Amino acid sequence: MAGRRFEAEVGPVAHGGHCVARVQDRVVFVRHALPGERVVLEITEGTEGDRFWRGDAVEVLVSSPERVAAPCPYAGPGRCGGCDFQHVALPAQRDLKAAVVREQLRRVARLDVEVSVEAVPGDEDGLRWRTRQRYVDLPGGGRGMRQHRSHDVVAVDQCLLEAPAGPSYEVRGRVFEVPDGGFWQVHPGAPEALVGAVLEALDPRPGEAALDLYAGVGLFSRFLAEAVGPSGRVAAVEGDRAASALSERNCPGVLVRAGDVGGVLAGGLPPEWDRADLVVLDPPRAGAKRAVVEQVVRRGPRAVAYVACDPAALARDVAIFAEHGHRLASLRAFDLFPMTHHVECVALLVTDG
Repeated sequence: MAGRRFEAEVGPVAHGGHCVARVQDRVVFVRHALPGERVVLEITEGTEGDRFWRGDAVEVLVSSPERVAAPCPYAGPGRCGGCDFQHVALPAQRDLKAAVVREQLRRVARLDVEVSVEAVPGDEDGLRWRTRQRYVDLPGGGRGMRQHRSHDVVAVDQCLLEAPAGPSYEVRGRVFEVPDGGFWQVHPGAPEALVGAVLEALDPRPGEAALDLYAGVGLFSRFLAEAVGPSGRVAAVEGDRAASALSERNCPGVLVRAGDVGGVLAGGLPPEWDRADLVVLDPPRAGAKRAVVEQVVRRGPRAVAYVACDPAALARDVAIFAEHGHRLASLRAFDLFPMTHHVECVALLVTDG
């Protein structure tokens, strides 16, 4: 089917940076389109026997009022695959992301939640925010970016998402050590936005015990430790040993454990950590999953702040929390990855007991 073209009406946005269309009773996930448009789409992946196909909108017959000219000359069908939404006005990009978060929570967790994706200071109209950028080295000294779902490379002069300066590891006057190539949020405004959202959600109190899971270099641990004070305690658990070692230096007085989060929770913490008042979960894209969620709820926290970069994984884990009596009390979403379909959420889960 690859290469065949069809005319189609574009339906709603879907998780993953595309919209849904139907061709010959087959679902097609279409990039470079907007809901309500009529387009000519070209199939990029799929055979007659597949349940769904993938495609690109290669011609727009009836355009959405939210469609704009992409600022980057390398964005579009058959070009660089790094951006999903350069053809969409920035406020509408956030509306699309909010719709995806709402749909995932409704479909997976059976929750109807109002979602508004918040802009974060630090980019320039959705550009110049990526403080760490990777290019593909080309023969002769050039560089390029990969096409969507492909190893093919498009030669580029520069990515317009690339920030003029590298990351700053200072947040609220505290400086963090980060391993070379180690994880740190790439949007300049992300650390402050997430720290603020987590602290606001948890409202940590002096004397409380807080677990920071998937703690990285201790971004949340540092501020939790300051909030609970000398009468409280914080433990940070991180699978990457280099990041975990640095979190000991970044977070004086915090108990640090390196290892698989589920394994450490199951038997790698002192007995006093069988109970915790607060928990921060900041897992990778796959989410925390059942084993970790059940280890968290077993400790009886009054509040859990779940930092999620994938709405589908978040919705799945929120549903698991609900099985154990923890309800979604609030949710904030942040546009930390403008021009792409990615969105970061901070969910607060609480018990009514």
